[in-house]
Amino acid sequence: MVRSMALYGAPVWADRLTARNAALLRQAQRVLAVRAIRGYPRVLASLYTWRKEALARGSRPAPREIEVCRSELRQVAVGVWEERLRHPSAGPATIEAVRPVLQDWIGRRHGTLTFRLTQVLTGHGCFGRYLCRLGREPTSGCHHCDTGDEDTALHTLQECPAWTEQRRELIAHTGSDTSLPAVVRTMVGSRTGWDAVSSFCEHVMLAKEEAERERERTSLLRSRQRRTRRRRRADFDLRPP
Repeated sequence: MVRSMALYGAPVWADRLTARNAALLRQAQRVLAVRAIRGYPRVLASLYTWRKEALARGSRPAPREIEVCRSELRQVAVGVWEERLRHPSAGPATIEAVRPVLQDWIGRRHGTLTFRLTQVLTGHGCFGRYLCRLGREPTSGCHHCDTGDEDTALHTLQECPAWTEQRRELIAHTGSDTSLPAVVRTMVGSRTGWDAVSSFCEHVMLAKEEAERERERTSLLRSRQRRTRRRRRADFDLRPP
């Protein structure tokens, strides 16, 4: 329903949408998306049922009582998530990094996940291993160094010499340990720690993405050149003697 309201008359006003209005729309959409992802519908449904039952008994819960109930239901939801995360079906490395600090992660008042930060945390992004698995790269090797190592999120965080300069600021916050669990602890520990990790991810992944696009452009150009040469040879073969 909310989506329908937000898009009402969109063909008329879409071209006249100001930057401020677009930001307001994205803000509302983000709240809905985050609540859906976090499982808040279950918490809100339980809270609604609790209030409905209280009203049926002739009792009107005070705001403080509602907040206490909401907090208790949220803790129940977190407990369910923790139990499910003990036996993950996907992303075990990311889950093992987040699970020990899950309460801190959920309760933090700073930091937002970005596209490139999520790539590094999950390993699903511009990494040789992931791109090779998708069929977009012939091998999983790193294009940015000559170590011969597989290009993974861990290789990018800890080892690849191409990102030594960007890694210095990260190490200033994480210490010598730049493993994924240490990085996640740094993120939830403070706003400056979160910003340091996010900055590393933004700069490094942006460079990796641009390099990937350049490889794709070069590959496309070579493919076109090969097709042109083949057409020329074919035209030459068809010329009359």
